[in-house]
Amino acid sequence: MIRTIIFDLDDTVIWDKKSVQTAFDRTCMYAADRTGADASALELAVRETARSLYESYDTYEFTRMIGISPFEGLWGTFDDPGEDFGRMRELVPVYQRDAWTGGLRTLGIDDPAFGGELAGRFIEERRQAPFVYEETFDVLEKLKEHHRLVLLTNGAPSLQQLKLSITPELSPYFDLIVISGAFGRGKPDASIFRHVLEQTGTQGEEALMVGDNLMTDILGANRTGIHSVWINREGKDPDPEVVPAFEISHLGELDEVLEQLR
Repeated sequence: MIRTIIFDLDDTVIWDKKSVQTAFDRTCMYAADRTGADASALELAVRETARSLYESYDTYEFTRMIGISPFEGLWGTFDDPGEDFGRMRELVPVYQRDAWTGGLRTLGIDDPAFGGELAGRFIEERRQAPFVYEETFDVLEKLKEHHRLVLLTNGAPSLQQLKLSITPELSPYFDLIVISGAFGRGKPDASIFRHVLEQTGTQGEEALMVGDNLMTDILGANRTGIHSVWINREGKDPDPEVVPAFEISHLGELDEVLEQLR
């Protein structure tokens, strides 16, 4: 019997990709109106510049281990305790400005001041664009009646808590919220999954992990004997190396999964 259901946050219960895309769309359209640049070309250039810069910093291995993406770096502040987060906090204003300045420069626009303006605008646009999947609240409401619900998310505590604060209806559904940056290791490390089991007094076979990422959510659950559910909304190809116990395309299908496990 399933007692505890563990949910990933980004692109599982909140639609982070849409939020990021909306922030890019609005910021790049503003830049296009100001400069005449192609908005889509600017977005592509900024994304590529951001990835390259992000991987060049001495914080990259830490961000990979915790699970912080380059695009989270474009709007996070990383006001979190610890030496690694302190280093990120130093780097991030320069990173955000240089990602946008470099994107502009790729299109032949050399304007660091405007790059800095766009960096700030992107942060505000992302804060104002929280999206939650339409089925999320109904599913959580129903599941909470008979299950302990846990949110297990990779990322910096300050940023993941900000995502929750701009969607304030979400947190009350969860009995436990675990963020990799506070724990010290990220998914798929087995230790963070074992931590959830210990905190909830749950055995692996009594738990279900629901997430969109095969290489973090599903791999980590499989390593710790937790039933894994891959939510594959985009119809991605499976990976023969990481096989979920169940695959769904909508959170509403969890009813069928739970029925099979009864």
